[in-house]
Amino acid sequence: MKTRVFAISAVMIAVILVLAGLVFAGAGDLQIKAKDKMGNYLADGNGMTLYYFKNNMKDKNSCAGPCLEKWPVFYNEKVKAPAGSDAKDFGEFTRADGKKQTTFKGWPLYYFAGDKAAGDTNGQAMKDVWFTVNPISMEPCL
Repeated sequence: MKTRVFAISAVMIAVILVLAGLVFAGAGDLQIKAKDKMGNYLADGNGMTLYYFKNNMKDKNSCAGPCLEKWPVFYNEKVKAPAGSDAKDFGEFTRADGKKQTTFKGWPLYYFAGDKAAGDTNGQAMKDVWFTVNPISMEPCL
């Protein structure tokens, strides 16, 4: 009986993790959102905010291991640039772990695990190294 309950629990946990991964998988149609005092920022097609890590270098990711638990990678094979931005500013690269990541002007894009709903920007200016991207002015939102 205990083995059966454990097996069912393990399956339920696996399903929840898969569904959570789908939320962070994001839609390829990017959007530009805006907030008072912050300005414009980039979001995926579901309205989830995208961030960049100031300590990264262009086309190189320095967020790995435990960092990725808080800052999941954004990747979509068919990114559609939002109106008001330039499609050539979006690209992708292969990370050291072999996974692909979408970039904006060469900067790898991430989600923040602390953002629970569309429009959340809880990662903005986190530790003064994580920022949203303003794709219109081509600068981070400070």
